[in-house]
Amino acid sequence: MGQKHTGGDPEGLLPLTPVTLNILLALADEERHGYGIGVEVRERTGGKMRLGPGTLYGSLKRMVDGGLVEESEGPDEEEPDDGRGGYDAGRRRYYRLTGFGERVLAAELGRLEGVVRTAQAKGYFPPQRGASSPGEA
Repeated sequence: MGQKHTGGDPEGLLPLTPVTLNILLALADEERHGYGIGVEVRERTGGKMRLGPGTLYGSLKRMVDGGLVEESEGPDEEEPDDGRGGYDAGRRRYYRLTGFGERVLAAELGRLEGVVRTAQAKGYFPPQRGASSPGEA
């Protein structure tokens, strides 16, 4: 699997696993270190998804190998204390989405939106509250 898929069709990787999807979502708005990714996923999912170190770092390695994410230098400014004492700040690996990772995330979100629309059309999944259809005012 060591070959990077930085080109090609993102849809070939779909559907994403829940772990991969959540890691990509955690990196969608900013680069983060591994611990920060785990915290963001846990908080965003209300504690329903907790990524242990083996799952998190194994997934990140596969995602780097697959060209979805890359290691980065990390933010330029000093990060607020995250409760880990800062002793390991120099050893932290930061990650960010690659262009290919952004395309894969967009393709997966589009796929999921299609699933929800199909369910709504069949009356199985209620429409979002407060959402208006085109033409409604």
